[in-house]
Amino acid sequence: MATRLADLVSTSNAVASVPGRLAKVTHLAALLSQLAPDEVDIAIPFLSGETRQGRLGIGAALIRQARDVPPAATPSLSLHDVDAAFASIKTLTGAGSTGRRLELLRDLMARATPDEQDFLTRLLFGELRQGALEGVLLDAVARASGIPAARIRRAAMLAGSLAPVARAALEQGEAGLTSFSLQLFRPVQPMLADSADDIEDALTELGAAALEYKLDGTRIQVHKSGDDVAVYSRALRPVTGAVPEVVEAVRALPARELILDGEVIAFRPDGTPRPFQETMRRFGRRLDVEALRHELPLSPVFFDLLHVDGGDLLDAPQADRFNALRDLVPGPLAIPHLISPGPGEAADFLHAALNRGHEGVMAKARSAPYSAGSRGSWWLKVKATRTLDLVVLAAEWGSGRRRGWLSNLHLGARDPEHNGFVMLGKTFKGLTDAMLEWQTQKLLSLEIGRDDWTVYVRPELVVEIAFNDIQVSPHYPGGLALRFARVKRYREDKTAAEADTIETVRAIHQALTGAST
Repeated sequence: MATRLADLVSTSNAVASVPGRLAKVTHLAALLSQLAPDEVDIAIPFLSGETRQGRLGIGAALIRQARDVPPAATPSLSLHDVDAAFASIKTLTGAGSTGRRLELLRDLMARATPDEQDFLTRLLFGELRQGALEGVLLDAVARASGIPAARIRRAAMLAGSLAPVARAALEQGEAGLTSFSLQLFRPVQPMLADSADDIEDALTELGAAALEYKLDGTRIQVHKSGDDVAVYSRALRPVTGAVPEVVEAVRALPARELILDGEVIAFRPDGTPRPFQETMRRFGRRLDVEALRHELPLSPVFFDLLHVDGGDLLDAPQADRFNALRDLVPGPLAIPHLISPGPGEAADFLHAALNRGHEGVMAKARSAPYSAGSRGSWWLKVKATRTLDLVVLAAEWGSGRRRGWLSNLHLGARDPEHNGFVMLGKTFKGLTDAMLEWQTQKLLSLEIGRDDWTVYVRPELVVEIAFNDIQVSPHYPGGLALRFARVKRYREDKTAAEADTIETVRAIHQALTGAST
């Protein structure tokens, strides 16, 4: 019997209403256990706030028009019904496609109950697309399949997403996970880092460690087999055509097979890095790559080696991986690296990185494996200024010189416990005219509603915010607000699931003040 959309919606609502992780896992595992294999491919994206078709070309106005139909009295939609409707909407192009999309969406909404309409509306607006449930979903797949969570987690890291792993685990058991191994031209989720207050704290926490410059570039993963080279972004999207310099540099390396992790960055003639936003110009939608290559040349800099000539290095310690990298790539292609520094050497290394215009340093445990997709205490970043990666929830129209632009940003931290975002304040500081123009166009494309002065948006756009302090505030649900917040840059290379959490903000506040919230 086909699983109803109503069952998934009921589970989603139950998960949102219970506070404990164990209870959330129990609800999700019960649903996953009743799904047919081909329904898993649909349900996992839905529960993550996504569709397996990706963007459907449906704007906010169209969604609101489609919602203007009476709901069904009883549930009748199956997961396959909804998936098929989305697939049909996705394929529509050309003249009359907007009207046809509206017609298909209205038909779908007319078959949905009030709860189902609400779920579909939030799904299409992107209000569910937070990634906050991913860890809980992973544990639920483990519970439903009877496979240890560590095995599910590693397979999902190597697959790049949870849905195919969930289907294999639920359909075939642990034997189904054997195909999820490190493979050329199937990018893995990148290893991530936590923050440390200063260099001494980082070295104390890690023990035997190495330091590297923290570049203000764009994360890349590069795969090579013979002359075939593919470059992937932080989000695992192919970007090979935008970075011919990277392709040429890696093609020239002596190894036949490679998987490299690093960054690509634009340098000025004096060797200092250009601003991050300039590097990101090389990844725009409409590119004249050759012209941009001469105007804004890029340089790859690598800091990790995951595979070389048939040998996987994921489980090798960082010290061995970096030694192999250093033996393979020329000096300019390897990140500046300092092994087991004393306090004085570490401080000098940090100052050297800052003097060259970089963000700071990364401290890495020399014994650590490469834990793809993991954000933990094996890698710690130390920056010169305190920053948070937050999500734009809304923006207010500017006045005076900024009239006609969306200016004052509403900033939110991720709240995994409640599958949402917690607002921490607003800022209009640090925005250049170019940034104002760009963010206005971008935020309008993410619009889900507005009032007289505010445009509310899908929580997708990540912005790096510098700040001086965090203070207690009764005006915001989390009880905290940023002081002297200012925009440093937009992080289009990051998803909302990678934004900092409210727990991180609380920990910083406690460290700064000794207070608890």
